[in-house]
Amino acid sequence: MSVGTHTHCPYCALQCAMTLTPRATDAALDDPSLTVAGRPFPTNRGGLCKKGWTSSTLLDSGDRLHSPLVRDTHGELVPVEWSTALDVLAQRIRVIQDASGPDSIGVFGGGGLTNEKAYQLGKFARVALGTSRIDYNGRFCMSSAAAAANRAFGMDRGLPFPLTDLDSAKTVLMLGSNVAETMPPFLSHLAGVREAGGLIVVDPRRSTTARLTEEGQGVHLAPAPGTDLELLLGLTHIVISERLFDAVGVEERTRGFDELRHSVAAWWPARVQQVTGVPVRALRDVARRLSSGAETFILTGRGIEQHTNGTDTATAAINLALILGLPTRRGSGYGTLTGQGNGQGGREHGQKCDQLPGYRKITDPAARAHVAEVWGVRADDLPGPGLPAVQLIASIDEPDGIRALLVHGSNPVVSAPDAGAVRKRLGRLQLLVVCDFFLSETAAVADIVLPVTQWAEEEGTMTNLEGRVIRRRRAAAPPEGVRSELWILSELARRLDAPGHFDVEPALVFDELARASAGGVADYSGLSHALLDDGREAYWPYPSGSDGTPRPLLDGYRHTDGRARIVPVSAGARADDAPTGGELTLITGRLLEHYQSGAQTRRVPELMAARSVLELTMHPSTAADRGLRDGDSATVENSRGRVMARVATTAAIRPDTVFLPFHFADAHSANLLTTDATDPVSAMPEFKRAVVRVRASTAR
Repeated sequence: MSVGTHTHCPYCALQCAMTLTPRATDAALDDPSLTVAGRPFPTNRGGLCKKGWTSSTLLDSGDRLHSPLVRDTHGELVPVEWSTALDVLAQRIRVIQDASGPDSIGVFGGGGLTNEKAYQLGKFARVALGTSRIDYNGRFCMSSAAAAANRAFGMDRGLPFPLTDLDSAKTVLMLGSNVAETMPPFLSHLAGVREAGGLIVVDPRRSTTARLTEEGQGVHLAPAPGTDLELLLGLTHIVISERLFDAVGVEERTRGFDELRHSVAAWWPARVQQVTGVPVRALRDVARRLSSGAETFILTGRGIEQHTNGTDTATAAINLALILGLPTRRGSGYGTLTGQGNGQGGREHGQKCDQLPGYRKITDPAARAHVAEVWGVRADDLPGPGLPAVQLIASIDEPDGIRALLVHGSNPVVSAPDAGAVRKRLGRLQLLVVCDFFLSETAAVADIVLPVTQWAEEEGTMTNLEGRVIRRRRAAAPPEGVRSELWILSELARRLDAPGHFDVEPALVFDELARASAGGVADYSGLSHALLDDGREAYWPYPSGSDGTPRPLLDGYRHTDGRARIVPVSAGARADDAPTGGELTLITGRLLEHYQSGAQTRRVPELMAARSVLELTMHPSTAADRGLRDGDSATVENSRGRVMARVATTAAIRPDTVFLPFHFADAHSANLLTTDATDPVSAMPEFKRAVVRVRASTAR
């Protein structure tokens, strides 16, 4: 009998535990080389979603890249040896930097990279390339939630409590998240609150998660798209005006309450109903339920954060949690649901344009000195802060912008806002390099493509949505010709005569990461691969000699005075704010069967059989007004682009709203329609809301 390898799912930040076992000798030839079994673990309790169960299919995909590709003089990508590809790449980097300076090279990382690869990528950018121009696709995912948490709590950890704390909840307010489709095993932690009738879901659609509130198990609030901030200001107004807040906690553990009280005074219930469409009675019932004193949690997701006011909306949710005393009360809490597999760890150790390992600010002299010593370089030689993702890509068109871009673990041709403009900008680069397993839409337009190992072919660590550091273990050898990104970065650093040392063994890279993070907010200095292999629960901060910190806010907030900052926010008009003349509001999101840009899941036959085409969800009356029925082909368009989709009608969506998933490519990419307008604090793009026109295209 084959011995299985204990590891974790390659997809979302729930990081469900699984066991991978080599295919039985009598299995069919087209069966995956590794079979998947769910494994008991606190987050998933043995369960997996469709994506997890089919994840090993990707390892055997016929689309795998097996050798480096370099674009020739005829414009074709042709296979070459590794030494040739890396020599060409290093030489072209030198030429561009000699002509335009270090910041002419950009690096774009990903929230799915292991901690080791994310750390090494940040080090490579700043030491081997000497560039400040690094950011990552987490800017499109968690940046608003992170900015809000940092300024309120003094730290950013998605869930500052174990997920199992939700099991005893009596009330959970969930805003902007459809966990029933994005991370189904999460639902086991909501069974208790549903039984108590306390699940409150805020979503313009009657999503799969919203339907969990039916039959007395909770409440679904369906505000107009983009009015979550007004909704939260209204709930806060009610809590304060009815004196339902935790007066002692506010006095002893926060700053800014008086300013908050004045700022929400104008958001009386009738006004909130007028703006959001949520009835006054429902607003009051929810506010009173949240203030009941029972085990209560407020959870936010991308639906309220991926807006140009996303940081303020997340802040409004935090303010409500603070005046209720939730973050420092055992059995209650506030948290945000991290999306990408290593969305938490990926933003802690150096991929963000303004950060160094350990969640340190790159502008902090002490942080620079500490990290420089670990890296074996001078602090003065480290570049300063760079550009966040949207501005980084936009700089391609600027005189002092980037001339080359190295992409790791991301597919911005599909996943970036205003994707049509992004594709055009990438085409104007002197050099585009993509590391990937497949010829993704971004890799297909690259000058150099480097094939890298997949999740089950590498060792490393991930940090899940709870801030729990877990081990990813190798279960299969990579195909011939495929290399680890750690090896690629090491080889390039050598060719570029970089100072310092670039290890290729994940355990050694992690040890260096631990030293570099020591003393930082996200301190991993007490961790190692060997320690994690003994199965312990390892929540950061985990300084040397500690046992970790599963609930870091119970003992006070992370500002120097131990008090949280209540930051008053206001609602105002935004770009693309008012549909007129038959226009509709487009909202975007995920499907159960697919993940992110779909570069992986669109290559899994079982998942594609279930969801193979882009569907436009719209209300029956909205469709009828445009002469559309189920199954018709529709054109969705605005000034940025045009998308073709099949109509799917349902009364579970507001008549003024339509929905598209963002997993499909080319003429079916929802991000052809989204705007690159960004939040002024977090630089998060406005993914979740755009104004569009819908019309019939061709007959069924």
